[in-house]
This record gives sequence, structure tokens and C-alpha cells, in this order.
Amino acid sequence: MSTGSNPRSRQAPQPVRLIGVPMDLGASRRGVDMGPSALRLSSLVAQLSRLGITVQDTGNVTVPDRESLPATPEARLDAIAAVCRDLASRTAAAIRDGCCPLVVGGDHSLAAGSVAGTASAWAERGQAIGLLWLDAHADINTPETSTSGNVHGMPVAHLLGLGHPPLARLASVFPAVRPEHVVYVGLRDVDPAERETISRLGVRAFTMRDIDERGLRQVMEEALAITTRGTAGVHLSFDLDWVDPAEAPGVGTPVQGGATRREAHLAMEILHDRGATLAVDLVELNPILDSRNTTAELAADLLASAFGRRIL
Repeated sequence: MSTGSNPRSRQAPQPVRLIGVPMDLGASRRGVDMGPSALRLSSLVAQLSRLGITVQDTGNVTVPDRESLPATPEARLDAIAAVCRDLASRTAAAIRDGCCPLVVGGDHSLAAGSVAGTASAWAERGQAIGLLWLDAHADINTPETSTSGNVHGMPVAHLLGLGHPPLARLASVFPAVRPEHVVYVGLRDVDPAERETISRLGVRAFTMRDIDERGLRQVMEEALAITTRGTAGVHLSFDLDWVDPAEAPGVGTPVQGGATRREAHLAMEILHDRGATLAVDLVELNPILDSRNTTAELAADLLASAFGRRIL
């Protein structure tokens, strides 16, 4: 995986289309709906602009207030499906327009829409997509297996065609992604039912132990080899709780023992080196739990690395 000979690295930077999804419907803890605002207040746009990247900020997807919804799991699922349907349309349109969608949330249930949009746009060209999931959690529960009922723990299941049908059928192809094109990196909090599903479907999963034993570079190279094999490229879905909470405190579901700041930058740098990024999600930023917007600034720094910032 070398940068020097990659023809994409010599082209003019692809425009980035910023899409905010101020959604907390999939989480039990409030606050992630303010994530898009916090990221816009960070140095993100300035950093991308310094890289010569045109940033098109298209505002936010409309999300209903959770207090306005009937207090039933079905109502919450249907509301999330409506938001994700809109997001899928916007994500697909960005790709058709030659832009890289950068979707900022908001809770991780939004990925059922963003990834579906990427899959739909590339299916029009006869190509599948790979999905790289950086997260402490597997997010592959369904409404039937989830012990919490939180929909932000279900998007991978929906993208694989499982779970709530309106969320599982947002893409023009079904399932939106194939199990052999999905890779987890950095798992450290997985439910028993999720372990069974991962094993049954044959999804490749690298835990934090794999990173500890093998090193992040080897893990990322193998993950990218899998997600780019037979695909147009990679949709990155990045939950900030993948990073250790000592570095990223502003997240709703922190789990000790995550990636360090430097490991996270390395992952983003390797991803950019590969030149295969189709779209990016950055989710679960919770400013209520943050300190002086430090997690948002870390997110901006990591995204800058993902889009080509280099040390030298």
C-alpha cells in the first residue's frame, strides 16, 4: 500500500460535500444531535480548505424531535428510516455529482442511510462497495436481538439486509453491502448475539487485541485489502468512541482501551494512502460530554488526515 505511485494522489482533490445529520433518535443518551454544529465550529473546513479541497456545506437533514414521536419502538424505527431515506438520497446525489460525501452526526443509526446511498450510486455503475467500520461496538444487533432497543446499535445489521425492513431496504441493491465486503477494526464491546451474527455471516472483525498483537498498520492493510477486493472502494464509517475516551471524551458510549490519537491518525493516513475512499461518516460526537470542543477538534484533525494532510 504505497502512496507514491497512486494516480489518484496526483489528481486535483475531489470536492467534499458536508451533510449534517443532527439525530439522536437511535441513542438513549441525549446530545449527539448537536454533533454537526460542534464539528462546524471546529477547524474542519479550514483544514480541508488548506489542502485545496472545496467543501460544499449543504446543511442538515431534517430530523424530527423525539418528543413529537409516539412512545413506541416502531415509531422510533420508522422515524429513523425516514431520516435515513433522505440521507441516502443526498449521499447518492453527492457521488453522482463527483463529490465525496462527508456525513457528520448524530448517532450511528444514520449509517443505514449514508452507506445505502453510497451503495446505490455505485450500483448504478455496476459496482459493489466495501464498508470499513471503526467502532468500539459491532452495531449488528436487530430489534429482536438488542437488549437496549437502541437503533444506533443496529446499522450494520440493516445494511446486511437484517432487522427492520424499511431500514434494511434503503439501497437500490439488497443487501446494501455484502458480508465479505465488511470489515470491523478495533472492536472491544460486543454483545453475545452480535458475536453469533458476525460468525454466522463470516464478517471479518479485528478487535483491539488484534491491533495490540499485530499493530495497526498490518490490521489496516488487511482490512483495506478485504474491503477493496471486488469493490469500487470503501465507505468509512467512523464512530468517535473507537478512540480511547482519554483522547475523545465527548462521546455517548465510551469504552476504555481504544485507539490512541496517534493510532487514529495512522489509520486515517493509511486510508488516504490507499486512495479508495468513496464516502465518510463521522458520528457520535456529543458536545454535552466534551470539554472545550476538544473531541470535535480531534475529529477535525482526523478527518484532515483522512483527506490527505501529511506531516511532510
